[in-house]
Amino acid sequence: MRKRAAQELTLDRRPQGAGRPSRPSQGHGLPLLGAGYKAGARILRVLPPGLRNAAAVPGGSAWFLLSRGQRRAALDNYAAALGVEPSDPEVARVARRAFQNYGRMVLDFLLMGSLTPGELIQRTTVDGLEHLDAALARGRGVILALPHMGSWDNTGSYGGAVGYPITAVTGQFPGSLNDAVKETRERYGLQVLLVGRPAVREIIEALKANRMVGLVCDQEEGPGVEVRFFGRRSLVPAGAAALALKTGAALMAGYQRMTPAGRHHIHLEAPLSWPDGESKESLMQRIVLRFEVFIREQPDQWYAFRPMFKRNSGIATQRRDSAPERG
Repeated sequence: MRKRAAQELTLDRRPQGAGRPSRPSQGHGLPLLGAGYKAGARILRVLPPGLRNAAAVPGGSAWFLLSRGQRRAALDNYAAALGVEPSDPEVARVARRAFQNYGRMVLDFLLMGSLTPGELIQRTTVDGLEHLDAALARGRGVILALPHMGSWDNTGSYGGAVGYPITAVTGQFPGSLNDAVKETRERYGLQVLLVGRPAVREIIEALKANRMVGLVCDQEEGPGVEVRFFGRRSLVPAGAAALALKTGAALMAGYQRMTPAGRHHIHLEAPLSWPDGESKESLMQRIVLRFEVFIREQPDQWYAFRPMFKRNSGIATQRRDSAPERG
């Protein structure tokens, strides 16, 4: 496949979340990092899925208890998603499980270093592929808008493994770890591009070549547009909408969830349509409304551990009974 462009599946696994500016390249230094990644993948491979999942529970719980700032932000975010006050006991239960699930996702990301494409395909199910096929048949590329849910790394890798033309735009890991992770992603059929200003040009070229571009766009990552997210003011990246309006590419929403058995399920929705003169602000609002549905269905698989909402918004939190149904 040609190395063209672009999927913003930001894969920096540090706790503050994905999508932050990457550090300058450290070349081939820190060789033990790459070796450690590969060794860790082999070790996890021999462990039963139940044991791998169990290992994430104490680590996630400790992170939830010890990281005061992230815990406070998470309680506010999940209260908005659930439509209750942050003091509601259910909010803390969901937030704790989300921290644990993030730990599961990190271990799964490590495990992927030892899986074959066939094994990755076997453990993943998907619904809505007919929407993706129809969108690609238009010949103008596809933008898949994703929230920080499940394992977006598995989503992109699965697409590449089954033969869809996908390029991943990623942050840079330090030293030899970056080479090891890149090797894993390319083994699944992804094409890897480092995040940065040149990536925009590469993404446009990818869409012109009728490729699929995935953008994680539910949390603030620098300049963006203001939307109503669970009834509160929030800033989200506008790239997915702006690129769709500029290029005419199909714009779809989707998400991925992990199961207790260590399997993965991907959900893809039909592309949005819009009239002439549609704004990127309006289009992103429609995407965020779909994200709300996804998150309400699986709130503990949404990774929202930093402040998302503007204070003193004057907009009340939406209640559970106002949640939209899946369309």
